[in-house]
Amino acid sequence: MCQIFGYSGNEYIELNDVLKEFYSHSDLHPNGWGLALLNGEQANIEKEVLSANKSEYLKSRLSEKITSPALLAHIRYATIGNVELKNCHPFTGFDDSGRRWTLIHNGTIFEYEPMDEYVRRQKGDTDSERILLYLIDKINESTKDKGEALDADERFAVIDAAIGPMAKGNKLNLLIYDGELLYGHTNFAGSLHYHKGSCGVLISTEPLINSSIFYGDGHPGEKRFMKDDWKEMPMTTLVAYKGADLVFEGKSHGNEYHEDPEAVSQLYLAFSNL
Repeated sequence: MCQIFGYSGNEYIELNDVLKEFYSHSDLHPNGWGLALLNGEQANIEKEVLSANKSEYLKSRLSEKITSPALLAHIRYATIGNVELKNCHPFTGFDDSGRRWTLIHNGTIFEYEPMDEYVRRQKGDTDSERILLYLIDKINESTKDKGEALDADERFAVIDAAIGPMAKGNKLNLLIYDGELLYGHTNFAGSLHYHKGSCGVLISTEPLINSSIFYGDGHPGEKRFMKDDWKEMPMTTLVAYKGADLVFEGKSHGNEYHEDPEAVSQLYLAFSNL
């Protein structure tokens, strides 16, 4: 599968060291890397279709100071979708109100009929890109019904309602940024963790503890992050952060994913024969 990382905060803290630790996992996830620096509707998205550990560009990029109020990072292990640049995360798009949505995914959609039509619309051939297109269409449907752009509460409600049915029988670890909120979701135990600090929240597939970010001073007399404070994300429950603050938490949909080796092998076999 893949690994994902996100940050949402109230401060422009330097994220280089924690990103270096995250990207160091790419030996086991070698099929592409991506980075999105996000600030409202602005997005600087960079990606390559090679292992992060082998990227001279990424090495140079991480030698420069990286700060952002929101950030998404991804390393890919290809399951659905060829090893091509168009299949590297993050994926981004705009809804009808002009709001930008950016998504990274770790998991697999084995079957979800409402998303089948997006095979013909997507640029690449990953299930992850189809998730983004589907969610944006759900936002557009609600926007049309309302007659104007949705507020944060309404956007969260739409995404929350869409993810529950999609998660049934599928592995759905997601981080999504909509220009204001960072959404997080997991339905596979032990596969997504978060760390709430004084200035923001870190979300990662695996806890990241070897970065100087966990020792720098935040507010006077207070540490920004403490390396032992990683916790598992709430299961089968969509959450959303605005800056450092948890502002929305949905009701558990109960669709927990359990690994099915037979289903995985059949999916890989089907894809290899395409």
